[in-house]
Amino acid sequence: MKLNIAILAGDGIGPEIMKQGVAVLDAIAEKCGHEFAYEEAICGAHAIDEVGDPYPDATHEVCMRADAVLFAAVGDLKYDHNPTAKIRPEVGLLAMRKKLGLFANVRPVATFDCLLHKSPLKDELIRGADFVVLRELTGGMYFGEKYQDNDKAYDTDIYTRPEIERIVKLGFEMAMKRRKHLTVVDKANILASSRLWRQIAKEIEPQYPEVTTDYMFIDNASMRVLTEPRFFDVIVTENTFGDILTDETACITGSMGLQPSASLGEHTPLFEPVHGSWPQAAGQNLANPLAQILSAAMLLEHFGLEKEGALIREAVDASLAANVRTPEIQVEGGAHYGTREVGAWIVNYIKNA
Repeated sequence: MKLNIAILAGDGIGPEIMKQGVAVLDAIAEKCGHEFAYEEAICGAHAIDEVGDPYPDATHEVCMRADAVLFAAVGDLKYDHNPTAKIRPEVGLLAMRKKLGLFANVRPVATFDCLLHKSPLKDELIRGADFVVLRELTGGMYFGEKYQDNDKAYDTDIYTRPEIERIVKLGFEMAMKRRKHLTVVDKANILASSRLWRQIAKEIEPQYPEVTTDYMFIDNASMRVLTEPRFFDVIVTENTFGDILTDETACITGSMGLQPSASLGEHTPLFEPVHGSWPQAAGQNLANPLAQILSAAMLLEHFGLEKEGALIREAVDASLAANVRTPEIQVEGGAHYGTREVGAWIVNYIKNA
C-alpha cells in the first residue's frame, strides 16, 4: 500500500517522539512491502515564531492532500505563563480540527499487566480494563462564542442537532463492534446543551436494540472511571467533558505516554498521542515515544493494515516486558533508556520479527 502522510511534529518533545514514530513506520514499510511518503509541516509555537500563525494555510494544504496526518504535540511555556497572549499554539490545534472536520476523537484505554504497579489505583480495580472514550471534537465551549475583559469572561457551550447526532451514532456503531455497551456522559441535570445531548441519544437508542445504553452525569462518570473502569465499553461525550475524562484515564494506564488517539471526520484523519508537548523535557531524550508509536499503529489499522498494526503493538508489548522503558515507567533499578533507545529497540524488533 502507498500512503502519503503529513508529519506535524509541533513543539517541545514533539520532534523527538515523531522521529521514533516515523522510524517505526519505515520499519513496517520495509518489512511488509509498503510505501509511505512523508511531507512535513509546521504548527504550534514553532509556526507562530516563523509565520505568526499556529496553523498556517500552507500546513492545512499539506494536511488536505495527505491520506493521513501523524501529529505530535503543541505548546510552549512562554504562552502557558502568559494568559493575555493574543495568539496561542493551542488555537492552531483547534483550527486544525475545525478545518479538517475532525469531529470524533477516539481514545482507547487499556492496561498493560507489567505496568499495573505504575497506576495509583489498586490492581484489582484496573486489571483487564479496556474501553474507548469517543469525544466530540469540534463543538461546545472550545468553539462557542467567547468574551473576556478585566472583570468578566464567558465561553458559550453550544451544540447543534447534526453535531450531536453524528457523534452519538458513531458511538453506537463502535459499541456494536465491541461489547455492545454504550455510556452517554453529560450533565443533563444542569446544562441545556447536555439535555439536548440526552434527548437526541434517547431518540437514536432504539435504532440499536442490541446495545445496552446507559446515561451518566460527568461527575459520576469521573468517579466511576477510576473506581469501576471495567464497567465501561464505549463512552461518548461532549468536547470539554471528553478532554478532562480522557486525561483522567492516564491513572489507569499508569502514564499518558502510553495513550494514542485518532481524530476522524470529514477530511484527512489525524493520529496523535494524548499527552502534551512537555517543553521542560525537550531535547533531553526523556520523553516516552510509545504513545506516538501506538498512534502510528492506529493510523495503519485505519487503512486496513491490521497485521502491521498488530506487529507494532507486539513490539511495544515486548519492549515493556524487556524493561526497555523511559524513566517514568521503568522498574526500580532498571537500566536507563531514553526516547531514542526505546524507539531503536522497537524498530529492531520489527525488522527481526
